[in-house]
Amino acid sequence: MSDITWLDGGVTAVPGVLAGGVAAGIKPSGRKDLSLIYSTTPARAAAVFTSNQVKGAPVLVSMDHVRGGIAQAIVANAGCANVCTGEQGLKDAREMTRLTGELLKIPPKHVLIAATGVIGVTLPMDKIRAALPKLVKSLSPKGGRAAAEAIMTTDTRPKEAALRCEVNGRPVTIGGIAKGVAMLEPHLATMFCFIVTDAVIARDTLGAVTRQVVGRSFNRVTVDGDQSTSDTVAVLANGLADNAPLETGGRGMRPFVRALDALAGKLARMLVADGEGATKLIAVTVRGAASRRDALAAARSVANSPLVKTAINGMDPNWGRIMMALGKSPARIDQDKVAISFNDETLAERGMLRDGVRLERVREIMGGTEYTIAIDLGLGRGEETVWTCDLSEEYVRLNSKYTT
Repeated sequence: MSDITWLDGGVTAVPGVLAGGVAAGIKPSGRKDLSLIYSTTPARAAAVFTSNQVKGAPVLVSMDHVRGGIAQAIVANAGCANVCTGEQGLKDAREMTRLTGELLKIPPKHVLIAATGVIGVTLPMDKIRAALPKLVKSLSPKGGRAAAEAIMTTDTRPKEAALRCEVNGRPVTIGGIAKGVAMLEPHLATMFCFIVTDAVIARDTLGAVTRQVVGRSFNRVTVDGDQSTSDTVAVLANGLADNAPLETGGRGMRPFVRALDALAGKLARMLVADGEGATKLIAVTVRGAASRRDALAAARSVANSPLVKTAINGMDPNWGRIMMALGKSPARIDQDKVAISFNDETLAERGMLRDGVRLERVREIMGGTEYTIAIDLGLGRGEETVWTCDLSEEYVRLNSKYTT
């Protein structure tokens, strides 16, 4: 986009934001596992959490804290999700926000918290208590990468992105970090995404924009069709850009939302591309649906199908599996009108194999690391895209031994 400039780094590309990450000993590997993002001034805050009925203690605490609309820090750990840990889990999550607040000299209610890792295990609070002072001392305007590394679980690489755009004549910066490469399917994923910006934005507006942007990015990705208990997307806006306040329908809102969409979309695709055992990043685009809702339902059905995903892994142009996945979706489908293409090569027309299709070309496309499966239902104007990845033997290996 011509009005967006991509920057190096992630959250610490934003003025007034410090971050850090340290090894607290939560992970047996000894790698970084405790992360902190800190705004030097109080920030407007909004967040979206998992819709799973089983929620981790950090999610419940953050849901309470974010209601106030102000936050100044996000503390997160990896290696232990603090889910299904009863009253002790809630006590530990609250203690983490209290200790972080004391060290930063801010109210505990201004600290959001997140945790990821194994479910059903209590946090090693002795290790966390000892590490938090070191974590706060690690805060730095160059610490965004360390913070991104410290929230990783089975991720193979950290995810961060940053950009600058112009809003009401003022430069505005947005940066984010994310993690989550499995148990990844709407709504949200086994994922965190922490976004910060120096924009001035009204409280109610930030919440509405966050929900909209998440709906177009993190709720359009899937690795395995499962839904985490710890999903958290939090956005902090510290106002240091000194732009005219952004309000719903107001001047400058459109370029800001466009930039936030771009950042969230980039981070969401990074998650899928690094899906557990993944070798392909696939856009499943359904158009010609009777409605956008139908288009999304059809795209998700294809993107979540284990049979489609294993065919993608094996580079097998088995389009019948796509037809099957469309037919089992709640979307309206007329099989005699369906067309399926892989990038520029149409494989099926009117629900049948296309005469003269170049299967060698389809296999060549499937050999790439990124491509689009385009489906036209021939029923209307509804269109949606979901990003998915292949399903490999490595995914099975990783998840068959996750707690052992």
